[in-house]
Amino acid sequence: MATPASPALQAFLQHLAVERRLAERTRAMYAEALVRLERFAAEAGVALEAAGPHHLRSFMVQLRSLGLAPRSIAIALAAWRGLYRWWGRQGVVAANPVDGLRPPKAPKPLPKALSVQQAVALAAHPGVAGSGPLAAALAARDHAIGELLYGAGLRIGELLGLDVQGGPTAAGWVDLADGDGATAHVLGKGAKRRSVPVGGPALAALRAWLQHRPALAAAGEPALFVSRRGVRLSPNQLRLRLAAQAQQAGLPTKVHPHMLRHSYASHLLQSSGDLRAVQELLGHASIGTTQVYTKLDFQHLAQVYDAAHPRAKAKKG
Repeated sequence: MATPASPALQAFLQHLAVERRLAERTRAMYAEALVRLERFAAEAGVALEAAGPHHLRSFMVQLRSLGLAPRSIAIALAAWRGLYRWWGRQGVVAANPVDGLRPPKAPKPLPKALSVQQAVALAAHPGVAGSGPLAAALAARDHAIGELLYGAGLRIGELLGLDVQGGPTAAGWVDLADGDGATAHVLGKGAKRRSVPVGGPALAALRAWLQHRPALAAAGEPALFVSRRGVRLSPNQLRLRLAAQAQQAGLPTKVHPHMLRHSYASHLLQSSGDLRAVQELLGHASIGTTQVYTKLDFQHLAQVYDAAHPRAKAKKG
């Protein structure tokens, strides 16, 4: 663990260990932040006890110039703020120069989406292979779930909230239509209802599951998707089955249900370019929430460019 040279800073670290009982890893991160603070102050020619807000703001800028992530800067500021608060209680400083400083916001990570080939392979997979009298029913259920998650972009709660029959007490249901389509009526975030078209492959998988459902469902159970115990399938059960299904389908990444919703949105936007339509289908209250998929779309285009364009990469002579 890095250790500052100043006895005053060493005393603060001792305070954190003995009185605050901070974890060793936390103390190590704080110690590193204090070493940097000590160096910045020395380079600025100012005693730490005399440093003002403008000094600390400058020190924070230097943290950014070192390439530290927003989270690391936040930890450093917490260490510095704690030091000056401790000094304030001792009467060493009159005010905390770190108060009012805020770390930069961390960029929101982009949602993880499958490629079109991966998503189709998973949705089309016939279900987790198994043995026993219920194996065929469970496989048909898993296949229908995969098709609906990708084919309709449903959230896990929306899918598991579907009932076999529609009605005033049902959170959601699927209207089976003649021909190649159907409509899922779901209850989304904020108790907002929306209707989403269900395509031919998902409809065929759903009808196949409905043929098997009586073998699993308990008497009077309204849920469309049930567990082997006959009651509504739980989110954790769905996640485990989907992960196993992805593995059997040969996907190289760990798949969770929301990844199929991200894939649905990203692939739909790549094909249509209609952001407003995708917003409606996803049930987003704000267009800003949907716009994150334009970044995924750009990533896809950039990858195509890097792979295919003759001027994308410099030729090695």
